[in-house]
Amino acid sequence: MNAELPCERLRVTVITETYPPEINGVANTMGHLVRGLEQHGHQVHLVRPRQPGETPASGVRETLVPGLPIPGYRGLRVGLPVARRLRRVWEHTRPDICYIATQGPLGHAALSAARALPLPAITGFHTQFHQYSRHYGLGVLGQPIMRALRRFHNRSDATLVPTARLRDELTALGFRRVRIFSRGVDTDLFSPRRRSTTLRRTWGCDEADIAVLYIGRLASEKNLALAIQAFEAIQEGQPSARFVLVGDGPEMARLRRAHPGRVFTGAKTGLELAEHYASGDIFLFPSLTETFGNVVPEAMASGLPVVAFDYAAAGSQVRDHENGFKVPLGDAAAFVRSARKAAGDRQRLRAAARQARLTAEGLSWERVLGTFEAELAEVLRNCNSAGGSEHAATAST
Repeated sequence: MNAELPCERLRVTVITETYPPEINGVANTMGHLVRGLEQHGHQVHLVRPRQPGETPASGVRETLVPGLPIPGYRGLRVGLPVARRLRRVWEHTRPDICYIATQGPLGHAALSAARALPLPAITGFHTQFHQYSRHYGLGVLGQPIMRALRRFHNRSDATLVPTARLRDELTALGFRRVRIFSRGVDTDLFSPRRRSTTLRRTWGCDEADIAVLYIGRLASEKNLALAIQAFEAIQEGQPSARFVLVGDGPEMARLRRAHPGRVFTGAKTGLELAEHYASGDIFLFPSLTETFGNVVPEAMASGLPVVAFDYAAAGSQVRDHENGFKVPLGDAAAFVRSARKAAGDRQRLRAAARQARLTAEGLSWERVLGTFEAELAEVLRNCNSAGGSEHAATAST
């Protein structure tokens, strides 16, 4: 096969343990990736866990595997290890390359099957599992988890990450062949024109009041206590301000009890989600455990200025006091100060909203897909020149 051009039509197998309609950043990215590859003429085979009561997605060739629910992640399942089944499927219809997006049992099984055949295989680093551990009382496992992740990813022909900073961090930790696969945003769906006065009224806001938003999973790893602290600082100067938390998760019930004056909407998707973004005035994103944070470009596309730490999506897309507000990583006091100051300057907020939208308009999924195709082509060139998948027998520590 000649893989000199990224646009050559390929047989690509995508393995993921989460996929729409599930609500999370990885599922969102995989949905865009699969649709984009098909639109570019590639033959896509999707491997994922079957969700309860679902039927296969129309128009997509799928292999649905058994799964088990993930504790604390309602509605999500982890795929069971099915390496033998995948080998049989791929021996019958051999893909040109595999993209393994997740590191659960299904991801490990897929990588083992690809190495055994052998098939070129790329892995994605989408989730900071080693950082999550300390938020669930398992901080002692942080280093063993990192070693396991390194062994897993170093068996692949390349590992794709969303930012240059994460690439450099993982490379310093011994990860090899780390490359960048960024993220895009749907600027047609997420747009300032979705702003709704009617929705704002349900929050208790008129146009003179400020609506402070958090959108994402309600879980301990998202650092929500800092968002609440920042809102309380905003409210000291603007008593009519409202804090709207859009999302679901294991902290929902506790947060509702502890903060009865806040607005909890539950999870939203599609047009309803876009309307919530656009109807806010400032977006607080205090998380310290993101690999990217898709909510940041979604907020920016909606004309919603973001307050965030200087890393992940905010680190690469937010320009402080121009299209948003960012503070040094981990500086909680600076986060609170920045949020209060930004919320108190409506003129600056409006200017940042306009610039955020302009920035997001340059983050198309079409451009991102082109970089992904280029990575596929590069891995295939390397594998072809080596006479096969060059890392098939590698299990580096």
